[in-house]
Amino acid sequence: MLLLCGATAAAQVLEFYSNGLKYQAVTRGGLTLMYARMPLSIRNYGVIQVALNNGSSAVWRVKTTDFVFEPKEGQPIRAAAESEVIYDLFRNAGRVEVVKLQTAYEQALFGNQHIRSMNGYEQRRLSALSLGDKGIKAAAAASAITFVSCELASGDSTDGAMYFPNNGHELGPGRLVAVIEGQVFEFQVN
Repeated sequence: MLLLCGATAAAQVLEFYSNGLKYQAVTRGGLTLMYARMPLSIRNYGVIQVALNNGSSAVWRVKTTDFVFEPKEGQPIRAAAESEVIYDLFRNAGRVEVVKLQTAYEQALFGNQHIRSMNGYEQRRLSALSLGDKGIKAAAAASAITFVSCELASGDSTDGAMYFPNNGHELGPGRLVAVIEGQVFEFQVN
């Protein structure tokens, strides 16, 4: 009986607010997944912020396409692959859109004391700043914000924005489901 209660408690979704955003976090198999719905849309995408921390001894392979948003009404929406998003933003996003995304993401990331990413946005942002031409810098800034599929070794963490094709609308109520290495992470989105 005690063992069963411990297993249920480990699966509990924790909620907290930081910088005006509602975050939810859950740990499965030593991997902690935290997300917040971003209050914006860019191009044709609704956006969420994701942070992952590997507290296990295993290596976790995480892909953007592991994530699906299930709206209360309508068809499930799989997160777009990072290469698709970066190409779309590079070809079509204006500087204003990139600045809007970057500002919102930085407010969420730097205002949240629970995110301590070692391989995430801040390292990608510093690399992007070293590039030349301002058009390339804008595309690089968008690339720095985007979550990149990765392998997380024990103790590693990362973060990034994920994009869900949603006709340019924010994501509404529904469910966010991620299946990572066979572990199911589920969140109610209100």
